[in-house]
Amino acid sequence: MAASYEFLFVDPSSKEPLYRQIYQRIKSAIADGVLSSGERLPSLRGLASDLNVARGTVEAAYALLSGEGYIENSGQGGTRVSLRLIAPKLTETSKKLAEMPRHAGMPLPSAQLLPFQLGIPALDAFPLGQWNRLLAQCARHTTREELSHPAPQGYLPLREALAGYLQISRGIRCSAQQIFIAAGYRSALSLIAHAVLSRDDSVWLEEPCFPFPWHVLQSLGVSTIPVPVDDQGICVEQGIKQSPQALAALVTPAHHSPLGLSLSLPRRMQLLAWAQHEQRWIIEDDYDGEFHYQGHPLPALKSLDRLDRVLYVGTLSKVLFPGLRIAYVVVPEQLLPQFHQTLRTYPCVCPTLMQATAAQFIHSGQFYRHLKKMRSLYAQRRMWLAQALKQQTQYPLTTELQAGGMHLLVRLPDCFDDTLVEREARVQGLAVEALSVWYHGTVPVSQGIILGFTNVESEEMAQRWVNILLNVLARCSTIADRR
Repeated sequence: MAASYEFLFVDPSSKEPLYRQIYQRIKSAIADGVLSSGERLPSLRGLASDLNVARGTVEAAYALLSGEGYIENSGQGGTRVSLRLIAPKLTETSKKLAEMPRHAGMPLPSAQLLPFQLGIPALDAFPLGQWNRLLAQCARHTTREELSHPAPQGYLPLREALAGYLQISRGIRCSAQQIFIAAGYRSALSLIAHAVLSRDDSVWLEEPCFPFPWHVLQSLGVSTIPVPVDDQGICVEQGIKQSPQALAALVTPAHHSPLGLSLSLPRRMQLLAWAQHEQRWIIEDDYDGEFHYQGHPLPALKSLDRLDRVLYVGTLSKVLFPGLRIAYVVVPEQLLPQFHQTLRTYPCVCPTLMQATAAQFIHSGQFYRHLKKMRSLYAQRRMWLAQALKQQTQYPLTTELQAGGMHLLVRLPDCFDDTLVEREARVQGLAVEALSVWYHGTVPVSQGIILGFTNVESEEMAQRWVNILLNVLARCSTIADRR
């Protein structure tokens, strides 16, 4: 037996059944950190041979561990410690998450997928086998020219594939020449800022808003102006009143981040009229516009842009997987010279092989089938989490079910401090986001927590995660009582 499994032994003279001994020792090893998440366990036959017990004995122990969520069978990958296991004690990762200051909405410093984590698609449902076959096919047909630097604007077949997809699915008519590929959302936003904005220019941002663009723009010397959001979306009149000189507005029309509401049609027309009349720009962040669960989704704002004032930003990270690091910008024709000039300093750096595979994924029809499957799957997982939250009776939590998106917003009772809830949740390994941290101006701050639901794989998992969250709320309530 491998040295890492020396803790696995049984005592035939003990009154405790052999399968219970194996079960207890593996469970303790996981709790103590001897076995880490994702670590492979011995096979049934191998462990039975090493311990000199019947295979059925090991099978019974593994069944108990699997039923309690400690281990999972990954097919050809064997039996492994569950990747989504939340240990009852503080792990080193949890300590780092709790102690490390970070901006809300920024990636968590852990490669492990955590419960409620935002912006991560359902990785368990991604057709990895099909992707790998396309990846191998593209690798076999790589030319020597493609071994050089990526094309500055991005791989042409991918831009052509995206142009076709946008016209079919988002109502956007554009050519491949208007699409610029970037290495993720930050790179796309930086490309826009360097091409269109100058230091000390002002940009409207929704209030509240995803903190990431806030920090990116401020790091580039751009002044960010928080404009309130109501039930119709960004308040354009308030933006004009607060900052009439603003050069652009960055909005999330499909599903506001984080409130989840859609920008109403009257507000869309008002925003477009402002951009045209004042010769301003609108940056449309369509981060999860593909996922809508009630009625018919409104088309992309860009599809209504008859006067070419909207820069449309999309990403494949939310649809496929974040490790792909591919985002794209649809640029108005009048801005193409400025963007091509900017490419001399900030060219596309996405590996050509990954761009080629993404292009084949779209052209083959796999992309559309995957999207259709994800819409149905996310609707189910959203319902599981919403029901688990509704069924709990310990706290009066209000879950806001919007028409689409990849997260839920849960309002907390006034007695809770959502930043404390986030901090305590991180200690327990939950990737909960505090709503109040997403406010940046003088608008009255609301208390709440933002929960991703895309990786809730079952009704039982939803209940398990909610139970851990309730323990976090109980601890936060105790802390508040002591103050």
